[in-house]
Amino acid sequence: MKQSIIQVDAFTDRPFGGNPAAVCVSQSPLEDALMQQIATEMNLSETAFLYALEGEGNYSLRWFTPTAEIDLCGHATLASAHVLWTEGYLATDITAKFQTKSGELLAGRRGELIQLDFPVQPVHDAPLPPTLIAAMNHADIVHGSRNDVNYLVELRSPQAVANLAPDLNKIAKLPSQGVIVTSVGNSPYDFVSRYFVPALGIPEDPVTGSSHCSLGPYWQAKLGKDKMIAYQASERSGVLHIECTPERVYISGQAVTVLRGELLL
Repeated sequence: MKQSIIQVDAFTDRPFGGNPAAVCVSQSPLEDALMQQIATEMNLSETAFLYALEGEGNYSLRWFTPTAEIDLCGHATLASAHVLWTEGYLATDITAKFQTKSGELLAGRRGELIQLDFPVQPVHDAPLPPTLIAAMNHADIVHGSRNDVNYLVELRSPQAVANLAPDLNKIAKLPSQGVIVTSVGNSPYDFVSRYFVPALGIPEDPVTGSSHCSLGPYWQAKLGKDKMIAYQASERSGVLHIECTPERVYISGQAVTVLRGELLL
């Protein structure tokens, strides 16, 4: 059995920037164990698996980290839409409709950008556990909150976010998927962030679409803006364009293909 696989750098306009994701478009569903083995072999933060369903532009989509399946992933969804359009699976004027564990997600082209239509993941004020405070290694914490799966920690400045060297062993032991760290940004960026997920085999995710389902509403409330430009300050880094409504977050970015290959299974 042979299976094509394509690697895409998402939320960037240049190769080797943004967040890499592998994308497999198959003729029929793959077994769960096989998808996990492929994701482990690729050893990227996420590998996406798609196959066509009935209806124009309609696809099943699942995401796997090197160690587990997850319910929502932004950059691998953007990478999947990019592959469907650039590899001839879908005409570029057709909206991609993904059926996922987080419901139906949409992706459409907006000039040079790909726009994702994702659900809001609201955050609420929450005391930060002592283990998390210790993991921040004396960073200047302004505020703590969390959503259903992640803690969100606001720091004093973009420099504090960029310079943070957290204790990943402590973060991996928290009762959460991961930790989002953020601060207000410097022009032209409204806010900056980083995302640490060692419990899922991802020490730091380079550029994260799903975290902005919480970051967008969080900074919308603080800044009084519905449209914002975000910067994820990992070593690879990436730029995301955010638009918030009460129930949806529209996350836009660019993507580039860097590798085409074939799995020999």
